Parts: sequence; C-alpha cells; structure tokens
Amino acid sequence: MARGRSNTVFSAGFFADEGWDFAVRIALGQCASGGADAGEVLATVARIHGGKTWTPEWSARAEQLRGTAEQRARQGDERGAAAAFLRAAGYGALALDGLTGEEDSEQLTAAFRAHRASWERFVDCSAGRHERVAVPYEDTTLPGWLLRPDASGAPRPTLVMTNGSDGAITSLWGSGAAAALERGWNAFVYDGPGQQSLLFERGVGFRHDWEAVLTPVVDALVARDDVDADRLTAYGISQAGYWLPRALAFEHRFVAAVADPGVVDVSTAWTERLPASMVTMLEQGDREKFNRNMRLPLLIPSIARTLRFRARPFQRDDWFDTFTEARRYRLTPELADSIRTPLMITDPEDEQFWPGQAQQLADLVPGSHRVRFLAAEGANMHCQPMARLLTHERMFAWLDEQLATTGS
Repeated sequence: MARGRSNTVFSAGFFADEGWDFAVRIALGQCASGGADAGEVLATVARIHGGKTWTPEWSARAEQLRGTAEQRARQGDERGAAAAFLRAAGYGALALDGLTGEEDSEQLTAAFRAHRASWERFVDCSAGRHERVAVPYEDTTLPGWLLRPDASGAPRPTLVMTNGSDGAITSLWGSGAAAALERGWNAFVYDGPGQQSLLFERGVGFRHDWEAVLTPVVDALVARDDVDADRLTAYGISQAGYWLPRALAFEHRFVAAVADPGVVDVSTAWTERLPASMVTMLEQGDREKFNRNMRLPLLIPSIARTLRFRARPFQRDDWFDTFTEARRYRLTPELADSIRTPLMITDPEDEQFWPGQAQQLADLVPGSHRVRFLAAEGANMHCQPMARLLTHERMFAWLDEQLATTGS
C-alpha cells in the first residue's frame, strides 16, 4: 500500500490558492472534448511550486505542443495537428491566467498572442470545417468563429455561445462547442467587449447592455446559408449567465437558451466581502473614502492580484468607479418580464461566485427550467468544471426538446 498518497484531491483541492485550483479543475474538464489531456495537465501541475512558476510551466507545455503540432502539419497530418494546436491553445490560456492580475505588459500581450495563434492554427487545420466570421459591431467588428461538423455548407441548428468575464475561446470548445458538433450542430464563438482580443489588443471594456452585442451576432449568423435561422439556440457561461438573460429581454430570435449558471446581480461577487461600511460609501457616493479604504486589501498580494484581474475588463479609473460600474450589471424584474425565450438555468452545488442566484433567476423567469448539479455527481462548483459531459447531456437533451416543441 502506497504511503503519502491521498484520494481526497477532489475535495481537498489541487492548490491552496482557490484560483489556481479552480483553473486546474476547468482544465481537467476540458479533457472530455480534447481541449486538454489529463496526463499533460497533471504532469504540469506537479511541476508548479508557487505562483511564480505557474506561467512558465504552462507556457513550456504550450510551446511543446505547438512544436508537435507544426511537425504534424508539415507531415500532412491535419487531424493530429489540429488536436495538438487545440491543446496548446488551452495551455497557453492557462499561462495567460498567471499574468492577467499584473499590470499591462509586453509579456501579457505576448502570452495572449501565443495562445490565440495556436487557436487560429487549430482553425486552419480543420479542413474547411471552421470559418472565421467578422461580426459588424458599431464602428468595428467582433472576431468570431463558426465551428461546423463538416465543410458541406448545409444549414444546421446553431448554438451561439457567449463567454464569461475572463474565459478563453478554447474554454468554449469544451463548454459545449465540441458537443454541438458531435450532434451535427454548428457552434458560434466570439470575443465580446471586455473579452480576450477586444480587451488585450484593443482596450475595449465590458458593457452591461449585452443586447447591443448579441443582436449584431444574430444578424450576422441569420444571413448565412449554413445557419438555419429557425433553429438558433444560445448558451452563456459564467458572467454570461447575466449577459445572456439580459440580452434575451430584447433579442427574441432564439428557440431556447441556457444560462450556466443563472446570474441576477454580477456585483455581489464584488461586494459580498466588503464591510457594510464600505457598501454604504458606495451607495452614498463617497469616492475618496472608499478608495482610501481599498488600500488595505491591496497590500495582500493574492487579493491585489484577484482585484486587478477582475477590474481590468471594466476599464475604469479607480476602485470606486469599478465597483459602481459592476453594480449596473443587474437583471431587474422589469427586464426579466420581457424574456420570451425558454430558458434552462444550471444551479451547481457549492457555487462560489453567485450562490443562490440561479434560483433567483428562475423565480424572475416563470416557466424556466432550473437544473441542479451536485457534489455527489462530481458536478459541484461554478459551471460544473469537472462534469462537462453530464452538463452537455442534460442541456442538449433539453435543447432538443425545445426544438421539437417549436416544430423546427
């Protein structure tokens, strides 16, 4: 019998740091779709000792896979190359995670571009199945990718996927895109304001009124011959559990939608750890005192890193404005009353960021379908990171029912 071994890592965690532990769980969840490989993930984790080694180790793993992928591409093995590029992109996103709490730097930009270059090479090696789609948006475009099960161009049901606050495009592959393709659907993924390329390369921040983003996406898709405009469905993960329902109050062309999980008030993840006195400062508009009181938590490196990481996409000048802006991200009863799209809401046990809000959203949207995910199933925590197969089984079964109900 081996000594010094533990079978409790699932409950005890891979790292004491909650952020790193959660990132590893997400990576392991990607294994089911080919977005990662368990051996590669765990071997890399074993070499990480402290936060300073996080980015170098994931970067080294991504670089190794990029080299393998390029070699396979030169040999004409596009399928093998695509698989390796996809994993390289995922590990590159993990490397980027270690830098997003730092100040803007050439290293951060370089890490993002390395991650995105691997994703683009994955697209290039798809034998024409996957296409880049530039979505007209205000005076610019949003980068998007239509992922298709084949290159026939046949019209198909399409899952439109909206990412969360910090998720990489590769995370959407394992959060439903690959599962959609397996079922003969298209999946559309994109960068919205405050996400990925718009944040790191263009400096464009979040917006609370996501209908201004999702409606142009739908406009671009319904104009295509390879998208069945009558069989559009939507999915929003993490913070998009707020953005998607908000957009659905205005955008009614989806047959059905999934919020993973349900989010009613984004700002509670910001304010729940504030002393009541600081919440009062926000409510009373006491900028100077609030910013002064924020100096103390910023002295703790781990808290400072998390705060900078979470604040960056809001693109505000000080902490008072950042917290105040986050308080705009709320789904009011008046907005919820305008939602006409059938809505499935995931509700995982041990939700870290917005506990209880899945039920709140279900209460706001009568007729919505709330689905519990439990620790006993290995499906607890935010967005069920290590139970993606179970999540996809349940959500696609429900989406199929909605398509059948509409006669599409």
